[in-house]
Amino acid sequence: MAARGHVQDPNDRRLRPIYDYLDNGNNKMAIQQADKLLKKHKDLHCAKVLKAIGLQRTGKQDEAFALAQEVTALEPTDDNSLQALTILYREMHRPELVTKLYEAAVKKVPNSEEYHSHLFMAYARVGEYKKMQQAGMALYKIVPKNPYYFWSVMSLIMQSISAQDENLSKTMFLPLAERMVEKMVKEDKIEAEAEVELYYMILERLEKYQEALDVVRGKLGDKLTSELQSRENKCMAMYKKLSKWPECNALSRRLLLKNSDDWQFYIIYFDSVFQLIDKSWTPPAEGEHSLEGEVHYSTEQAVKFIEERITEEAKSSRPLRGPYLAKLELIRRLRHRGCNDEYKLGDPEELMFQYFKKFGDKPCCFTDLKVFVDLLPSTQCTKFISQLLGIIPLSASEEGKLALPADIKALQQHLCVVQLTRLLGLYHTIDKKQKLSVVRELMLRYQHGLEFGKSCLKTELQFSDYYCLLAVHLLLDMWLEAGEEMAVWQSLTLLEEGLTHSPSNAQFKLLLIRIYCMLGAFEPVVELYASLDAKHVQHDTIGYLLTRYAEALGQYAAASQSCNFALRFFHSNQKDTSEYIIQAYKYGAFEKIPEFIAFRNRLNASLHFAQVRTERMLLDLLLEANISTSLEESIKSMSLSPEEDDILWKDLHDNRDLTVLFNWDPKDRDISEEHRKLSLEEETIWLQIRSLTLRLVSGLPTLSHTVHPKNSEKTSENGVSSKIDTIRSLLQQLEVAVDSGKRFLEQKIQYPVLGPPPTRMAGFFSNGSCQCQSSLFYLVSDIYELDTNGLEDSTEIQERIGNCFKSLLEQLTDLFNKCKGDLMEVRDGILKTHPNILENLVFFVETMSITLWVSSYCDSVLRPFKSSLQKKKKKKKETSVVMPPVFTSFLDYVTELQTLTSNVIDHIKGLEIILTALKLEELSIDDTLLSQEEKKFTKTVQGKVQSSYQHSIQEIGELLKKRLDTIKKLKI
Repeated sequence: MAARGHVQDPNDRRLRPIYDYLDNGNNKMAIQQADKLLKKHKDLHCAKVLKAIGLQRTGKQDEAFALAQEVTALEPTDDNSLQALTILYREMHRPELVTKLYEAAVKKVPNSEEYHSHLFMAYARVGEYKKMQQAGMALYKIVPKNPYYFWSVMSLIMQSISAQDENLSKTMFLPLAERMVEKMVKEDKIEAEAEVELYYMILERLEKYQEALDVVRGKLGDKLTSELQSRENKCMAMYKKLSKWPECNALSRRLLLKNSDDWQFYIIYFDSVFQLIDKSWTPPAEGEHSLEGEVHYSTEQAVKFIEERITEEAKSSRPLRGPYLAKLELIRRLRHRGCNDEYKLGDPEELMFQYFKKFGDKPCCFTDLKVFVDLLPSTQCTKFISQLLGIIPLSASEEGKLALPADIKALQQHLCVVQLTRLLGLYHTIDKKQKLSVVRELMLRYQHGLEFGKSCLKTELQFSDYYCLLAVHLLLDMWLEAGEEMAVWQSLTLLEEGLTHSPSNAQFKLLLIRIYCMLGAFEPVVELYASLDAKHVQHDTIGYLLTRYAEALGQYAAASQSCNFALRFFHSNQKDTSEYIIQAYKYGAFEKIPEFIAFRNRLNASLHFAQVRTERMLLDLLLEANISTSLEESIKSMSLSPEEDDILWKDLHDNRDLTVLFNWDPKDRDISEEHRKLSLEEETIWLQIRSLTLRLVSGLPTLSHTVHPKNSEKTSENGVSSKIDTIRSLLQQLEVAVDSGKRFLEQKIQYPVLGPPPTRMAGFFSNGSCQCQSSLFYLVSDIYELDTNGLEDSTEIQERIGNCFKSLLEQLTDLFNKCKGDLMEVRDGILKTHPNILENLVFFVETMSITLWVSSYCDSVLRPFKSSLQKKKKKKKETSVVMPPVFTSFLDYVTELQTLTSNVIDHIKGLEIILTALKLEELSIDDTLLSQEEKKFTKTVQGKVQSSYQHSIQEIGELLKKRLDTIKKLKI
C-alpha cells in the first residue's frame, strides 16, 4: 500500500489510519474507518476507493466494483484516488479500466507529466502499442526528455513484433522507428546506452547488418559499456550474419589473447578457421588482413595458436581449463574432417589423462570431459579408467579393506572417475552380483565421505552425495530392466538416508518423487515437492513430475492442491510480466521487453498449463458434479462450453525440463531428441482425448431440456439441434484422437529410466475405459434421437439403446475385473507392489461418474415420456397400455449399476482390510547389502507406500459411495 511521507494535506492525515489497516490486512477495520470518514467528508473520493479495496479483499467484489465505478464516473484528478483505483483495478484483474481512468485525468490536466507517464504505463500493461506510441510522443512534447521519445520508438518496434503481417512490420513500423532514431542521431541528441541498443535492435530486425555494424564500430558504439565486451559481442554477431569470417577470426583471436579461458570465442575461432579453409581464403598482398587485424586461415596456424595458449597458461597465476579443452575440441573437429593424424596434436586419451591430473579434484572436471569421451576407442575405456584410478591417493586401513581417500581433493578425483565409469557404460555390462558389490562399495564410500562434511550447514550438500546417487542409479537399472523388486526398496532406503545428511539435496528429492510415483504412492511426494520450494517458472518446467501422477493415484484432495498450486503461477504470470515490462521501459532495458513478451506467450501456450487446466476441471466435476452441485451448475461455474476450445494447439510449447534429474548414462541410453519429440506427441494426443472428454461432458446439460417433436419447425430454432451436432462432431474428433493414440502406442516406445514419464494413455486403452467412455457418448446421441422422434415407431432406436445398456454393463464389469488383485503382497519374503490396480480403480471411478451423468440425461428424457404414458393410461382407463421396452431396459440397467458399484465398494473395503493387516515389520529384510540403520529406513519407506495406498483406497471408496447414492436416485 502507499507509504506516505511528510503529511501536508489534511486529507492525507485523515486517510492514514485506513492505509495502515489495509497494509496490516485488517480489512474490516479499514471499511469501518472509511465509513466513519465518509459520514464527515462525503466528497472524500479516496476514502470511498479505500473502502472498495477493503470490500474486494473480503470477497465482496460486486459492492467494491460499484463503489469504484461511482468514483471513476466523477473522473478524479487527485493523486490519492487515482493510485488507490489503480491498485483496486489491478487486484480485480481489470487493468484496462486503469487506462480509462488516466485518459480522463490527462484530458482534465493536459500538462501533467505524471499523469501522462501513468497513462503510458497503463497502456503498457494491456499491450496497447499504438496508443503507447501516441502517449509517448504526447509526453515528449510536454517534457522533451529523451526517454519519453524512445518509449514511443520502442512502441513502434512492439507493433512490428505483434503485427500478424510480417511485410507490414518490415515496410512500415520498423522503417518509421529507424527514421525517428536517425533524426535524433543527426541532431546529436543520443545520450544513453539504451538508445544505441534500441537503434542496433531496429537495424538488426530490418536485417541491415552492415549499418548495425557501422553503428557499433562508430562513435555511438562508445556508449556500449554496461556489459563486459558488449561492443565486441555485437560486432561478432554482425560479422557472422554477414559471413565476414576473416573479421570473426581476427576478433575472436584477439579476445582469446586477452582471456584464453573464454570458451565461446574458441568455438567462433574454430568455426571461422574452417570456414576460411573451405573457401580457400588468402590474405590480401598488402595492408591489414582484415578490419580486426591478423587472420588465421590454416589448420597449422590454429594448432600453433592453441599450443601457444597452453604454453601461456603454464605461466598464468591460476590454472585455466580453456586451452586444454580447446585442444580436444580441435582434435574432434579434425577427426570429423578426416585429417587428424597429420598435425600430431597428441592422443586424446593421454590429453584427457593430463587434464584429469590437473583438474580432477574440481567438480567441473566430469562435465568438461563428458563432451569428449566419444574420442576414446571403446576398447580403451577400461584401461583409461584404470589409468585414472592409478594416480588417485587412496589408502586402505588394513589388508583386504576398501582403499579410501584421505582428503576432499582425493574424494573429488575418485568421484569424477566413478562418474566417467558410468558414462562409458562399464557399469551396464556387469552382472547382478557385480552390480550389488559396486552398490555396496559406493555406499561405503558415501558413508566415509560424510566424515568430510561434518561442519556443513543444513543448506549445503555433502561432498560424497554423488556416490549415493550413482548407487541408486545402479539399483534402478536392476529394478526396471530385470524386475528386481528388492532393488527399488533399497534405492528408496538409500535416498531417504541420504536426505537425512543432505536435507537440501534437490536430486535426492526429485529421484524420490519419481520412484514413489512409479510405485503408485503419492502421499510422500506432496511433502517432498513442497520442500523443493519450486520458484516461479519451475512450476512449469518441473511441475509435470507432480501433476502427471496427482489424480492418477487416487489422492483427490492432494491432486486438487497440486493443480491449484500450478495454476496460481500461470494466472499470476500475466500480471507479473506486465510489471517487468513497465520496469524495462522505466530503466531503458529495451532489449528485454520483447523477451518478456515472448516469455509470457510461451507460458500462455505451455503444454503443462493446458494439461493442468483440463485435468483440474475434470477433477472438479469428478468430486462435485451431482454430489454437492448439479452437473449443470458445476459446468456453469467453470464457464465451460462444448463449442469452445481454448487450447492453443498450433502454438503448444513443451516447457518441461526433461533433464532435471542428473544422469551419467552413456549416449545410447540417455534421453535423445527423438524421445523428446515422441513424448511431446504422446502428451498432445492424451491432452486432446482429455480435452474432448471434458467438452463432451460439458455438452450434456445443454441437451437436457424439452425438445419439440421432429415435425415441429422449432427444432433448430431452439438451439438444441445444433447442440447435438456439436456433441456428434466432438465425438468424431474423439475417435480420431483415440485412433492416433492407438497408432502411437503400437510403436511400443520405451523412454530412458529417468526420461519423461509416459502418460496414462496406455492404461486408458488397455483397461477398457476408453471404449466404455466412447460408448457412453454414443448412447447420448441415441437417447437424443429417441427424444426427438418420440416413443412411437422407435422400436429400432429402443432396441439399440437396450443393447447399449447391456454392452455398457459388460464393459464396466470388465473394467472392474482389471481392478482386482492386491495392491501389496509379500512374495518370497519380498514386498511386491501393483500400482496399475490403483490407476485402474481411478479410471473406473471416472468412467462410473461419466456413466452417471449420461444416465441422468437418459433419466431426464425418459421420465417425461413415462408420466405422459401414465396420464394416457388414466384417461383411457386401460390396464393394457404396453410399456415400451426402453423403460424396462433402463430400470434393469440402473439396478445392475447399483449392484456393480456395491461390489466395487466391497472390493475396496477388502483391499483396505488386507492393506491394514499387512504387517510390514514382520518382513524379513535379510539382505546383506543393508546395515541395521538402513533396514530402519527400509521399514519407513515401505510404511510410507502402505500408508499412501490406504489413503488412496479410502478416497476412492468415499467417492464411489457418493456415486452410489446418485445411482439410487435414478428412478423413472
